[in-house]
Amino acid sequence: MKTYLRILSYARPWGLNLPLYILYTIIYVVFGVMNIGLIIPLLDVLFDQSSVSNLQEYSALPVFELNITYFKHLFYHYFQIIMQEEGKLGALKFVCAIIIASSLVSNLFRYLASIILANVRANVITKLRNHIYDKITSLHIGYFSNQRKGDLMARVTNDIQQIEATVVDSLKVILREPLMIVANFAFLFILSTKLTLYTLILLPVAGLFIAEITKRLKKKSTQGQESLGVITNIIEETLTGLRLIKAFTAKSLMGARFNQQVQKYGKITVSISKKAELSGPVSEFLGLTTVAGLMLLGGMMILSGDGSFSAAQFTTFLIVFGRILQPAKNISKSFSGIQRGLASGVRVFEVIDEVPAIKDMSNSHAIEEFKQQISFKKVGFSYEDKKVLNDISFDIKKGETIALVGPSGGGKSTLADLIPRFYDAEQGVIEIDRVSIKDVSLDSLRKQMGIVTQESILFHDTIANNIAFGIENPREEDIIHAAKIANAHEFIVAGEDGYQTVIGDQGMKLSGGQRQRLSIARAIMKNPPILILDEATSALDTESEKLVQDALFKLMKNRTSIVIAHRLSTIQHADKILVIKDGKIEEQGTHSELLSKKGLYNKLIKMQDIGS
Repeated sequence: MKTYLRILSYARPWGLNLPLYILYTIIYVVFGVMNIGLIIPLLDVLFDQSSVSNLQEYSALPVFELNITYFKHLFYHYFQIIMQEEGKLGALKFVCAIIIASSLVSNLFRYLASIILANVRANVITKLRNHIYDKITSLHIGYFSNQRKGDLMARVTNDIQQIEATVVDSLKVILREPLMIVANFAFLFILSTKLTLYTLILLPVAGLFIAEITKRLKKKSTQGQESLGVITNIIEETLTGLRLIKAFTAKSLMGARFNQQVQKYGKITVSISKKAELSGPVSEFLGLTTVAGLMLLGGMMILSGDGSFSAAQFTTFLIVFGRILQPAKNISKSFSGIQRGLASGVRVFEVIDEVPAIKDMSNSHAIEEFKQQISFKKVGFSYEDKKVLNDISFDIKKGETIALVGPSGGGKSTLADLIPRFYDAEQGVIEIDRVSIKDVSLDSLRKQMGIVTQESILFHDTIANNIAFGIENPREEDIIHAAKIANAHEFIVAGEDGYQTVIGDQGMKLSGGQRQRLSIARAIMKNPPILILDEATSALDTESEKLVQDALFKLMKNRTSIVIAHRLSTIQHADKILVIKDGKIEEQGTHSELLSKKGLYNKLIKMQDIGS
């Protein structure tokens, strides 16, 4: 129930929506019941049970009272006048006209209520999707190391779709169907208290049986959504690594993994269907059993000949009772669906409730400009139980270029990730202009930085929009200027659509060098005072590397740069080189100073010279 109410809280503010929906539903239900009530005089006319003489009690116009008796008296008053003036055919036409008018009003307000509910449903799902997307983008990078991307995608798409199809749609059932049941039962009591009490004996039995079924659905539904998340993840991995799958002839391997999960999901789906579909036959069997009993009991009352219960009233009673069965079935079916939706709701709220490990402090403030230096003071960091950085201390003065080199796995990228607070240092402190970066707002800190990584991250959009990513109202001349500095302008204008060329998923329509130059153009467009370059040229061929390296030199001019380099020939100009090994600074100094020490840096240089 807690999860259900939490989902519905996204419908706030209800405003006029809920009162109007209830009002329209009440009008729809009242006129719907009235339509059925008109069957009695209709049948009486058809079976020659009505005459002017037995309607004399309605000859006087009734005094207004807000109750059923007044409206019944008013109807029969005009009914007997028409019988008297136009005969039974005229009365039949009168009743049919009233039924048509009543049906029109009933269905008009049913439609209006449905429109209100459609707006509420759209509002709930829109807010829920926005909330989970906002939470995903606010979570720290480390969270995603332990999560399957496909499972997160399934929660944003499939799980929320399940919530929409079950929990939100159940609003219609919960708000409308009970009103229909109550209104129809009230009418049944007016027709015959004895028969109505009989129906109240069997219906709760069906309700208890169905409630037991729905209890078992939630667990299976959770398993089903988790399995669907695994399927989505396999699809995502397949699309991302399709070239590798083909190259390693691993199609059968991936196909077997996919088939295994699909088979598992299929079995869970069958199990869910067995339980969910059982409620329908049970409720229908018990409903028909009740109807059979009603026919027997009602028939005995009519055949007794005491005149208290006419054939027209009995026929109407059965029709009205039939109108109760369908809402009752809808409610039972809705409860089955709600259990599936609640299982999805739990999965969605697991993400929404995740507390971001990295967020603004309560006393954080914005920095407008980077003025002096970045300082690492005895910084330490671990991935779970593995120590990655230990006792790191150094300064980066404004305008300096600091290079980070060393064996793979030494902690270079992690060190660079601490500066924009993709992770937070566990020991020590990192300062910008002598203020801890934890005391600086995340947005203002990251606005001071531009990042170019080894893997070019581009979006399925135009070249212009990729270059201007994150900038509001960019000017075309600035985009072109950034592309020229990044040595990208020539290949861009050579394309069919120039800067409006759509580059495909992850920029797959471009070469590696072209993608990297767009990444550099994006950093130039941002014009940050601090640059972080994480092996930005290591994956390129010689010709592309030269173009990209030239663009990087232009980008780094008059900026503070942290460069992680695999090819040491590209960082010899750095103001300071830090050699990182096993999470510690093994050596530091300029290129010439480190060569003279004959240490690890000198060894790495010789190794690359040998390989050249």
